Amino acid sequence: MIKSKLLLAGLLACLLAPVTALADALPDLGGRKVIVVTENAYPPLQFVDVKTGKQIGWEYDAMDEIAKRLNFKVEYQNTSWDAMIQAVSDNQYNIGMTGITIKDDRKEKVDFSDPYMRSQQFMLVRADESRFSDAKSFAAFKDGLIAAQPGTSPFYTAVYNILDGNEQNPRIKLFETFGATVQALKAGDVDVVLTDSVAAQGYVDASNGGLKVVGGPLGSEDFGFIFPKGSDLVAPVNAAIAALKADGTIDALNKKWFLDYKMGE
Repeated sequence: MIKSKLLLAGLLACLLAPVTALADALPDLGGRKVIVVTENAYPPLQFVDVKTGKQIGWEYDAMDEIAKRLNFKVEYQNTSWDAMIQAVSDNQYNIGMTGITIKDDRKEKVDFSDPYMRSQQFMLVRADESRFSDAKSFAAFKDGLIAAQPGTSPFYTAVYNILDGNEQNPRIKLFETFGATVQALKAGDVDVVLTDSVAAQGYVDASNGGLKVVGGPLGSEDFGFIFPKGSDLVAPVNAAIAALKADGTIDALNKKWFLDYKMGE
């Protein structure tokens, strides 16, 4: 049941944008180079395949298709999440992608594309966890610890949706990367990692039975690509996103990465 809810939440992708855009009406960017930065820490959106060492995922496939339709050449680079928004704002990169939630405070630094996906926050725990089963029982479990990256949606969900609204609450343990929060969970250093449905299912599938999801969804969030303020790429990328929604490409990517792909296999 939990897995079904996760998949359904992760598949709520077609939002807000018109569905009348056609591929032949898209702008032609003349083969220009576009530097796209990501973190590779967010399966199945973007990650490094352990068998091949290749960077793969939903966002890579989507961006490659957008580049093809708009006629630009993608150069992928990597940076950490905590540096990404500022680096894009400073024009170090042309586009950022790492399952970035569209938020008003972030819009002060960068421009966002239209949403390409909607997801919801879930509680990722060790498979043998029996001391709590949802957000309410975790809040009452006073020894329980949550791992989060500062300034992220999971951090604010932990503070305001689960705990007491105190951003300095000692029950929240801060880490620099999302991958580090999951490692801390596996090691028993913390008890919960909050993540959206997309990443949660990916980590459960890759854990060989070591992780599970408990409780229901804790709010929802829309994902968008980010750009330096005033970027001339926003409108073309929005047009391409609309085209991908209209012709079923996004539905096909959802099926490939959320239903068919098996992490670690």
